[in-house]
Amino acid sequence: MDAQYHWHFVWQGTGEHYFFNGTTAYWLMGWSDDKVIQSSIQRLHDLSINRMRVTIAGRTNILYGEPVMVSTHWMSGPKWTVFLTPWPAKNAEDIFHPGFDYTRFDLSHWQRFDRAIRFARDKDVVISLVLDMNDSRVHPFAGSEEERRFIRYAVARFAAFSNITWDLGDDLDLFRSDSWTRQTGKLIKEWDPYGHLATSHPVDNIHQDRTSEWFDFTSFQEWSRDEHSFMLKERETQKRLGRIIPQTNEEYGYEDHYPLWAPKPDGESADTLRRMAWEIVMAGGYQTTGETARRGTNVWPDTGGGWMNGRGDDSMTMLRGYARMVDFFTSFEWWKTEPHDELVSKGDYCLAKPAEIYAVYLRHGGMVNVRLQPGSYNVIRFDPASGERIALPTATGPVWTSPTASTDSDWAFLLERNKHAR
Repeated sequence: MDAQYHWHFVWQGTGEHYFFNGTTAYWLMGWSDDKVIQSSIQRLHDLSINRMRVTIAGRTNILYGEPVMVSTHWMSGPKWTVFLTPWPAKNAEDIFHPGFDYTRFDLSHWQRFDRAIRFARDKDVVISLVLDMNDSRVHPFAGSEEERRFIRYAVARFAAFSNITWDLGDDLDLFRSDSWTRQTGKLIKEWDPYGHLATSHPVDNIHQDRTSEWFDFTSFQEWSRDEHSFMLKERETQKRLGRIIPQTNEEYGYEDHYPLWAPKPDGESADTLRRMAWEIVMAGGYQTTGETARRGTNVWPDTGGGWMNGRGDDSMTMLRGYARMVDFFTSFEWWKTEPHDELVSKGDYCLAKPAEIYAVYLRHGGMVNVRLQPGSYNVIRFDPASGERIALPTATGPVWTSPTASTDSDWAFLLERNKHAR
């Protein structure tokens, strides 16, 4: 984490600021072919993704409404499976009775991880290693020697990689207690000689151990369509807790995925999620998204997978919009800014370092008034949908009024102090 700007991340060693832009590729290690794993990482990297949530031991027999099965082997085929085997199994595809031998490890599974993490490291892509998930149905007993052997082995095997973080579990509060979480988080930090960042991902956000030293950043699960207000509220909560750490929402929707709790009527469209990502970042936070799995795996055309396994094809374009968002924020020193919505018209959002930087987001176009400190500011209008940048005339205070933007889309403006002006 950034030692000066505690809401943000830096690469240890270089001090370069890290704009956390994640996606879920949960069963990436279900692929049997390294070439598919590496091509998936490469594709996501090319779309400006620099973090991937990947499970070590998570298994499921829940379809999630996604086309990921074949007719004879539900959710499992010769090329890809959700039935991961970190341990030898008597019947790996039996979710209730896999017959794991917890005293041993299936080395082929772990070696596949080695190769994938190494490939991702060369792309500066961080792999968030999620230990397990509620849907696995069968786990080593909480706090048992078998469980600790598993976690110690994961730490011993992967800690030497620079590009990992630890996640104690997906929907963790459904199968592990808060006391287990705190104890296990401390143990991982004790066992990991390199001190990689660690978090946990519960269903109910109150089960995050936000005041403990082992806990390095939040991993919220919040599916509302008021992400900006939610992230601002959690930022204030973190302040009250007396420990500033980065705030991330790592599960707020998956493209084309319409669970019962998904807001209606637009559900989880690519454009909706892209706008939600802007709302999160404009609150000073970070996010992890998920691509459509409607293209399918193990069923025709068998070119997709999205959030379930990381694979995609040219028809999957959502992350291009996220890449444009990354381009906008990394064009200025975003880590120096704070949420200052009070400086803009009601309903619009502003990140600012007053007198130096003002980044403004209009959710529905129109015009915005920005209260500026005295000085002259260079202005860029940015189209989040296309990535187009247009330089506008210089702005001066005390109030700058933007030109009117189309109400058919969202828009952004960047005002940076002209240090050469007199």
